Amino acid sequence: MSGIDVEPVDEAGEDDAGGTDDGDHTIEVTPTESVGERETVSVRPSDEDIEGPDYVLYGGKGGVGKTTMAAATALDSARGGVSTLVVSTDPAHSLSDTYETDIPSEPARIREDIPLYAAEIDPEAAVEDAGFAAQAQAQGEGGMFGGLEGMFGEDSPMESLLGGPMPGSDEAAAMQLLLEYLDDERFDRVVVDTAPTGHTLRLLQLPELMDTMMGRIMTFRQRIGGMLDGMKGMFGGEEMPQEEPDLENLEELRERIERLRAALRDPARTDFRIVLVPEEMSVLESKRLREQLDEFGIPVGTVVVNRVMEPLSDVTDDVEGDFLQPDLERCEFCQRRWDVQQSALAEAQELFRGTDVRRVPLFADEVQGEGMLEVVAACLR
Repeated sequence: MSGIDVEPVDEAGEDDAGGTDDGDHTIEVTPTESVGERETVSVRPSDEDIEGPDYVLYGGKGGVGKTTMAAATALDSARGGVSTLVVSTDPAHSLSDTYETDIPSEPARIREDIPLYAAEIDPEAAVEDAGFAAQAQAQGEGGMFGGLEGMFGEDSPMESLLGGPMPGSDEAAAMQLLLEYLDDERFDRVVVDTAPTGHTLRLLQLPELMDTMMGRIMTFRQRIGGMLDGMKGMFGGEEMPQEEPDLENLEELRERIERLRAALRDPARTDFRIVLVPEEMSVLESKRLREQLDEFGIPVGTVVVNRVMEPLSDVTDDVEGDFLQPDLERCEFCQRRWDVQQSALAEAQELFRGTDVRRVPLFADEVQGEGMLEVVAACLR
């Protein structure tokens, strides 16, 4: 038991106000007292040097606010005069909602007054557009095995030979596009809203997976090389496909991902930021992500703790205006949640000792639109 006491609710009589006996279950919502119109919020521009990392990546479990942080960082960077691209590799895109404008699947400028570009990578479309990725699926005619797969039917032994399905071609294709953006001379900085933890790590594992895959393909080709002539009859008299597996495209992709990993391992070029919320499960998930990134040699430069129940004035002096904040003196619910957050914050500080830890308060308003994004950006400076 958690030690939380729950008092039973008295059953409502038939004559209760608004009550009915038709089986419908309704929820009565008591509206809060209307809040007076808030004065205009003013956010002081950043006075930091424009120089900074070429790449800023936000990672963490789903739902902790990675998109918000990436959008805010990119907006602040572009306002400082840096040509900035913000990219989402998360299949569940929300950049469009955050910026309150349509974000295309390819980089496009979304503001005329500042050099801000954005793109939401569509993995499925990327697979269709990337010829090598389609080949990597080893399916259909003209695939990785030059059509040989078709003779085995649906239950192809190819997968067992390769130790399972070919590694995510959608992820590989998305990575190909991301690599192109990182090399694009139009952008001085690229901010990446990564997919949830598991997807990000699979992308970083692709070079090893491809080395294994190509080795197995070569072994398979050697094993069946002497059998091809005797198998012509299985094709109705037609000649066996003469195409050999095209490994050049896979090798090219592997090399490009290696270049990306080299950039990610360079703290002078990349700041990998883990986003979490002040709850024990989120802290533990972030700890695992940190350990896995350490295995790849990728340093974590910043940890962002989102939705902290504290006044905005405790986090930044760059915002002027009135913001609602939890009443920790009279609200018992707020006090209980603050105790939970304090415990998680203490654990996070201990786990990420020596790392720059930044806090973003829990806002009463939805963090949507450029006004609120500027406020968040001020907290991240």
